[in-house]
Amino acid sequence: MIVCELYLGEEGYTGCRMKGHSGWADAGGDIVCAAVSILGCTCVNSLESVCGIVPRIRENDDGILSFDLPPVNGEQQRDAQILMRALKQGLSDLTEAYPQYVTLSERKIPRKNGGNHHDEA
Repeated sequence: MIVCELYLGEEGYTGCRMKGHSGWADAGGDIVCAAVSILGCTCVNSLESVCGIVPRIRENDDGILSFDLPPVNGEQQRDAQILMRALKQGLSDLTEAYPQYVTLSERKIPRKNGGNHHDEA
């Protein structure tokens, strides 16, 4: 099961954590895992290349991709929220199509320690 969690602060989405393996198929042939991965990677890469925002990223071979947005304002904040809502929509679509393999939740987080959620459970 892939567990996806979006972090929601007072200004909007502040980050995301995706953890686990879907189990839909063996590694290399798992379209559910590939879909979640590409959504997360596209969001992170677009934050940097389109918005000029460099998120703090954590990823490993154990199936974790986690990122936090740095504090931003104005146009960068607006653009970041558009990308984060697009990520939410894509993950939501996957949870509807493959509910036994992917979950999505939101957690309200007060912005502290620069918005870092990496060390949270």
